[in-house]
Amino acid sequence: MGIAEAILAIVIIIALEAILSVDNAMVLAVMVKPLPPELRRKALLYGIIGAYILRGLALLFATLIINIWWIQVLGGVYLIYLAVKFFLNRQSDEAKSPEQALGASVQQSFWRIVVMINVVDLAFAIDSVLVVVAFSKVFWVIFTGVAIGILLIRLAAGWMVRVMERYPKLEAVAYAVVGWAGIKLALEGWNLGAHVWLHNEALVLHLPKELFLGGTLLILIAGTLWALRSGSRSAPSA
Repeated sequence: MGIAEAILAIVIIIALEAILSVDNAMVLAVMVKPLPPELRRKALLYGIIGAYILRGLALLFATLIINIWWIQVLGGVYLIYLAVKFFLNRQSDEAKSPEQALGASVQQSFWRIVVMINVVDLAFAIDSVLVVVAFSKVFWVIFTGVAIGILLIRLAAGWMVRVMERYPKLEAVAYAVVGWAGIKLALEGWNLGAHVWLHNEALVLHLPKELFLGGTLLILIAGTLWALRSGSRSAPSA
């Protein structure tokens, strides 16, 4: 593979990672948002390190990792749990904010969030590894594209947290995307399990990618318009 061809492949893989991981960035944003700002950056940094290690292993052992269907189910169920918990708490006047709920156990929650970031990232890695491996067979090209894509996703997650703080209603939109992504991950894991473990295609529950992407865009566009119309939170005076 020539240099020009490799660069083109890396750019395309970065674009693929960006398209496949819009929901991933929102998941990261809502997961780290309850933490204090300094711990958010730390959690995203540890998440980057874990993501590089896990994505590297996922690419090296692609034929094995894609058969670990229960990781996708676990990640999907956890994301659905986060979304349901958020909306249930939002309905209650007495529900504490995530920041209040952390209280004195900030450090404990920090490490729990770091662990769950990496579990969810591995679930998303299984989802995307087949796409990038099918596109190119040269490991260093694939990993370079994926590595840059991961860094951009983490930067996007940090930006999304700041936007959600300015427009609080956007947090509900983010959690809706998180729940929708959880349904997709759980279904993909279930379908993989039905195929490789139960060997029963009748149990497969299809969610067309076009339907998922269309649903994601609908949530993002309609939700963002609703959140922006609700107004922003004023910056605190000095």
